[in-house]
Amino acid sequence: MYAIRGAISVEANTVKNISAATKELMKSLMQENSLQEEDLISIITTATADLNKAYPGKALRELGYNITPILCMQEMKVENSSKKMIRLLVHVDREKNKNQVKHQYLKDAKKLRPDLVD
Repeated sequence: MYAIRGAISVEANTVKNISAATKELMKSLMQENSLQEEDLISIITTATADLNKAYPGKALRELGYNITPILCMQEMKVENSSKKMIRLLVHVDREKNKNQVKHQYLKDAKKLRPDLVD
């Protein structure tokens, strides 16, 4: 078992933007790591407090992730932290060396973990 992290900035606090960003991040994470839903154990999503128009988990269900448990949480409020950000933590039922995992940090989220961005 291993975990994959990802994050993406969201343009605006709308259902459309939250959904589109979540889907973009999940598609990238799955494609870059050559995964199928059957490989997933669970998904934890977080959103910053300024994103409150939709659950990221709903967007994942719209992509067809219907048998994987999904939990949506609000990101911890920390002074001067990033705004309008969605994060994913995906648990995978496969074996892979941690340094082979392709974490995904898209758009303004690239600055969160520049060490993991290609």
